[in-house]
Amino acid sequence: MDKPRVIVTRRWPQAVEQVLQRRFDVKLNERDAPMSFAELQQALREADALCPTVTDGITAELLDTADMRVRLLANFGVGFNHIDIAAARKRGISVTNTPDVLTDCTADLAMTLLLMVARRAGEGERELRAGRWQGWRPTHMTGAKVTGKTLGLVGFGRIARAMARKAHFGFGMRILFHTRSPVHAEVRNALGATPVANLDEMLAECDFVSLHCPGGAATRHLINGARLAAMGSRAFLINTARGDVVDHDALIAALRERRIAGAGLDVYPGEPQVPPALLGLDNVVLLPHLGSASDETRIAMGMRVIDNLQDFFDGRVPQDRVV
Repeated sequence: MDKPRVIVTRRWPQAVEQVLQRRFDVKLNERDAPMSFAELQQALREADALCPTVTDGITAELLDTADMRVRLLANFGVGFNHIDIAAARKRGISVTNTPDVLTDCTADLAMTLLLMVARRAGEGERELRAGRWQGWRPTHMTGAKVTGKTLGLVGFGRIARAMARKAHFGFGMRILFHTRSPVHAEVRNALGATPVANLDEMLAECDFVSLHCPGGAATRHLINGARLAAMGSRAFLINTARGDVVDHDALIAALRERRIAGAGLDVYPGEPQVPPALLGLDNVVLLPHLGSASDETRIAMGMRVIDNLQDFFDGRVPQDRVV
């Protein structure tokens, strides 16, 4: 029998691509640049499965392509708000993602951002590299202590829980969280975490706020001007979730006017563009969407996609089926 045709929209780790090529009839994106709308349309017509990433807008318009062959969108990543799930369901296209395997690395990066912005690590490195450092002195570049402070988590899924564990047991932080989903008492107690039903009330109590909720219409600009004001001038915002969860115009104003102490960002609306005003602010740490960017994790994500592909083409329900 002919192998299923699989099209991959970006380059993946070599070890994963080798397995893909053994198991499937694979077309790779050799230039590793985002595919255009027309290229994605053609891929939907040619492939049995398309493997997109967060950089690919799988919209309702795209999924209205005539003569589609695609039966599966096997997403490389846990988030899938770049895929119009309702349109995929309407067209009878299955969707999978890659949960679990990127949990710790993303939580590690959220803690990295928290530590960097609190201790002004980005500012310090820029000063040193520019040759401006004049030596140790008592008042030089003092930041905020992390150990023992209060961390508020918006969302309490796998990544938020991993961060709670690292922050509570590693840094003695008090953990608050806000989520719409029920959380068993034994889970809360094991992480030393306290639920807060009202988001605004939680924000007012926090020294650090870290976002771990999905993107999309339901959470767009969840963190707006009023909620940044509720955080107060000593608090820091950390975002490794999705860029559109934050109103970046309001965030830029709050950072400029020191209405919050700082921010650590790994995600942005309209990536890879970053709001230019952020680039000139010293009280924000900016990373280029590195949440899952370790060799081990990216390979594990790719292998998880392969497992989903194999399940689908062998007639089984994929373990990570979204639709």
